[in-house]
Amino acid sequence: MAKIHAKTLEDLEFHSVLEQLSLRCNTELGKTRALSIIPFSEKEAVLVLLGETSEYLSSFTNDNRIPNHSFDAIDKELKLLKIENTTLELSGFRKIGGICNTIALHKKFFKKFKEYYPLLFNASEAVALQTEIPTQIDAIIDRFGEVKDKASDTLWQIRKEMHAVKGKISQSFGAALSKYNSAEYLDDIRESVVDNRRVLAVKAMYRKKIKGAVMGASKTGTIVFIEPETSLQYSRALNNLLFDEKEEIQRILNELTALIRPYAPLLSDYQEFLAHIDLTAAKAKYASEMNAVKPAIKDAKELHLRDAYHPLLYLTNKHANLKTHPQTISLYPENRIIVISGPNAGGKSITLKTIGLLQVMLQSGLLIPVHERSSVCLFNKILTDIGDNQSIENHLSTYSYRLKNMNSFLKKCDKNTLFLIDEFGTGSDPELGGALAEIFLEVFYERGAYGVITTHYANLKLLANELPHATNANMLFNGKTLEPTYQLILGQAGSSFTFEVAQKNGIPYSLINKAKKKIERGKVRFDATIAKLQKERSKMAQTGSRLQEEEVKAREEARRLESLNTKIKSKLENYQELYDHNQRMIYLGNKVNMVAERYFQDNKKRALVSELIRIVETENSKRKKKSAKEVKEQRQKKAKVAQEVQEKVKVIRVEKKKAQKKAEIKKKNAPRPVFKIGDRVRLNDGKAVGSIDSLEKNKAVVNYGMFTTNVHIDQLELVEAKK
Repeated sequence: MAKIHAKTLEDLEFHSVLEQLSLRCNTELGKTRALSIIPFSEKEAVLVLLGETSEYLSSFTNDNRIPNHSFDAIDKELKLLKIENTTLELSGFRKIGGICNTIALHKKFFKKFKEYYPLLFNASEAVALQTEIPTQIDAIIDRFGEVKDKASDTLWQIRKEMHAVKGKISQSFGAALSKYNSAEYLDDIRESVVDNRRVLAVKAMYRKKIKGAVMGASKTGTIVFIEPETSLQYSRALNNLLFDEKEEIQRILNELTALIRPYAPLLSDYQEFLAHIDLTAAKAKYASEMNAVKPAIKDAKELHLRDAYHPLLYLTNKHANLKTHPQTISLYPENRIIVISGPNAGGKSITLKTIGLLQVMLQSGLLIPVHERSSVCLFNKILTDIGDNQSIENHLSTYSYRLKNMNSFLKKCDKNTLFLIDEFGTGSDPELGGALAEIFLEVFYERGAYGVITTHYANLKLLANELPHATNANMLFNGKTLEPTYQLILGQAGSSFTFEVAQKNGIPYSLINKAKKKIERGKVRFDATIAKLQKERSKMAQTGSRLQEEEVKAREEARRLESLNTKIKSKLENYQELYDHNQRMIYLGNKVNMVAERYFQDNKKRALVSELIRIVETENSKRKKKSAKEVKEQRQKKAKVAQEVQEKVKVIRVEKKKAQKKAEIKKKNAPRPVFKIGDRVRLNDGKAVGSIDSLEKNKAVVNYGMFTTNVHIDQLELVEAKK
């Protein structure tokens, strides 16, 4: 197990994750297991748990869905089995039989699909299959939870006699009912049931008229319930048989309990396995809801989290339809410590908690919401100092508590430690507290520990800049609006934007100016320089993002044009092949036509056959030998291209007809031109141009030079009007 203190888990709100996980368990035992999860530091154990969860998660999206694993806990039954001469109840046998059948189903399933679920198959193989228990239980207890008639020969005989006696009771009671009803001794309800016995509902005034045992009366006293004397003797016999049945059932259950008792450890293993499957299924459901994955786990001390989300924040925002901002952060030997600075409410603390919570979740066998190309390592110790650290119980101030915490850090910190500290050094005089924090950070650095801290202290920012394996970082802010972008930027310290934020919130500029004069000029210039650099960084990030988007668009357009060019080139080649083929067919057709015409003239068959053979041989000499499959493919290709061409030609013809029709309608609707003598005109369907010699009653005489013609003016089209 990893040496992770309960306070660390509390700081990181790990208990909230476990509570959410427990809600996704089907069984009470699974929920208990979920709430008691603790982190591991052994890589093999973590890999197995993560692998099993990944396998179960994959079953949600494939056709081989893992069977239902629900079961009723048998803790009570297992305790009874440890005590000699105890007998299980019928419900206990049903629960044990159900668990055995569920185990058999899962073992069979995982064996069949062990290639898909190798780790879950290995887990199922750890429990032995025992078929005798469910077989014995099924032989004695039916699906309704009752002991079967044939559980023993004695029970079969007893119940057979009981059936016969019940028949006699029914027969005798029916006769008495009929007799006394006809005598009108009975009330309207006629009969009832008292202590599981049928009784007559007798009117109180006739109670002495009927022989039998009085079993009771109505609340008003008007009805007396009597069991007829004829049924009494059979009822006594039935009671004796019921006692015998109870004794025999007890004997059968004693034997069955004794048979199952040696298998108590195995049944305990069965329950543990199904509780483990329930917890694994809950982890898979939880992972599915937050798009969690299993990152690569490395032996080297390297942590690369890409697009990492805080699980609790992600799920809360998801349900509220709000956006969650992911973070990308890396810790490795050359960059072991990161100092995050910048104004409050920028996301520093949530970034810190995200790193710590994801690490704890991973080491507890839970998949985490990061990019699939992320990689992680395991830490033996995770130390945190986050949130309100004032200890009321111990009467310690915030700073005293933090110093006590730092002392604990100094004792535990080593190269296998991950430390996470929020607002490092606060709680005391800024100068003195900052100096002490600087010394602590140097010790952590010298010990080779890995960590992330948040701070406003300038000396810690400078120290991070000076140490070779430490890095400054800041949460990016919009320089104009002073709104956080929740984006972590490595390599540069962040300004606290103290005066800028104050001005934005309405503090008079004169007061801000006085405050600036109260502090050292160097500090103001230092913070202003950082703020300016941060603004420039923000602009560059926006420009880079825009250029990246434009580059992506340009690449997509280039790919689209290239694809289009390839398609057009392919079509042109196909059309050219079709054209060449058609031209060759026309050429051959002409040759055959010439031979046919010659045969028509001279009627010489030998010459005809000879010429046709020569044509065929000439054509065949140009052909390449192809297989039947190639010929078929070529034919299909030609047919496809020809069909495509015909469809396009058909579309063109339809469009041409539409255009022609539009032109005719336009011409028809256009105002008739006014012709004058001397105008140069031509016929609508002609090309020759002539001049009008005379006009009379919509008729015109057109002179073409060599001849004249008399036409209707509707057939004429004006070429050039007379000037």
